[in-house]
Amino acid sequence: MRAVVALWHRELVRFLGDRARVIGSLGQPVVFFLLFAGALRDSLRVGDQSYGEFFFPGTLAMIVMFTAIFATITVIEDRKEGFLQGVLVAPVPRSAIALGKILGGATLGFLLGAVFLFGGAAFGIIVLDAARLLSGLAVLLLLAFALTACGFALAWLMDSTAGYHGIMMLVLMPALMLSGAFFPQPGAHALVRLLMASNPLTYGVGLLRHALGNANMAMGLPSPTVCLVATLAFALASFALATFVTTRRSARDAT
Repeated sequence: MRAVVALWHRELVRFLGDRARVIGSLGQPVVFFLLFAGALRDSLRVGDQSYGEFFFPGTLAMIVMFTAIFATITVIEDRKEGFLQGVLVAPVPRSAIALGKILGGATLGFLLGAVFLFGGAAFGIIVLDAARLLSGLAVLLLLAFALTACGFALAWLMDSTAGYHGIMMLVLMPALMLSGAFFPQPGAHALVRLLMASNPLTYGVGLLRHALGNANMAMGLPSPTVCLVATLAFALASFALATFVTTRRSARDAT
C-alpha cells in the first residue's frame, strides 16, 4: 500500500504541476461543448432536451477520457527516464505499480470532471440535487478508473509517445463517438447501433445520464442496472488487462 500511495501521489503532483496537460485535459472538452452546444442549441433537440443538456454528460466522459490519455502517457516517459526500471526492481508486487498509477490518473480525471460538473450546475446547464450529485460523482470515479486502466494497459505496450497518441486516437476517440455522447442511438444506421451496443463506453455514458437525471428513455438507453453492470465489468476487465501486461516480464522492462 505504501508503494500504491507513493505512485498515486507522484501522479497527482506531476500532472497538476504541468499546466499544459491540465489545460489540455479540461480545455479541449470545454471548447467542444461550447462549440457543439452553441451551434446546435436551437437547431437540434433530443426528446424534450436541448442539445446542450444532452451533450453535457458526454462532455464529462470526454474530460475523463482526455485526462486518462494525458495521465497514462507518463508510463512511456517513466520508461525512457529510467524511473520505471527502478520501480520494477523494487520489492513490491507489479500489480501495486499498476494500481498506484491507475489510481493517480483516475483521481485526476475524477477531479477535473467534478469541476466541470459543478460548473454546469452553477451556470444552470444541469439541475442537481444531493442524490444526483453524489450519484454523478460516483459514476465519474468509476468511469475514470476504467478509462485510466485501459489507457495504462495500452501505454505499457507502447515504445513511443507518438505511437501511443496514434493508438489512443484510433481506439478511444471512435469509442467516445460511438458511445451516445454526441448523438442518441435511435435513428442511427443499424451497423452503428450494433457498434454502440458492443461499446463498453456506451454504458458508462448511459450510466452517467441516469445518475444525473439525464436519461430520456426515448434515446434507447439501457436500464441503470445494465449500465452499471457493464461499466463495472469494463473497469474490472481493464484493470485485469493492466495487471496482466504489468506482471508479464519482457525485454522492454530492461530497456
